Amino acid sequence: MPPTGLQSNLRSDATKSITTSTQGSTLADVLERVLDKGIVIAGDISVSVAHTELLNIRIRLLISSVDKAREIGVNWWENNPHFSSQTQTLVEQNQKLLNRVEQLEAELQALKALPQQPIG
Repeated sequence: MPPTGLQSNLRSDATKSITTSTQGSTLADVLERVLDKGIVIAGDISVSVAHTELLNIRIRLLISSVDKAREIGVNWWENNPHFSSQTQTLVEQNQKLLNRVEQLEAELQALKALPQQPIG
């Protein structure tokens, strides 16, 4: 007895595979897609005892390419001296400025300690 139309449809549906967005993709393809689009992971962890909050941790994680991050306005690493190649120069300049401020403060204290003469 030949299969009915319903049986034929069920058989052809069973032989079709379910396609997913990552099927046939390599890890590099998936990584490229994630970096291109970006992904945000957010969560809160709270530890409480008897309705008293002891610890609250907020986690925000953004994974994207540098270009995508700049596009959405996330570029904190560009102005952070810890991530700059000029870190050592900035540290040295900062130390020189601190030394100069200390010298100026010492001179100011010395000038204040001088007896004041009347103007006249």
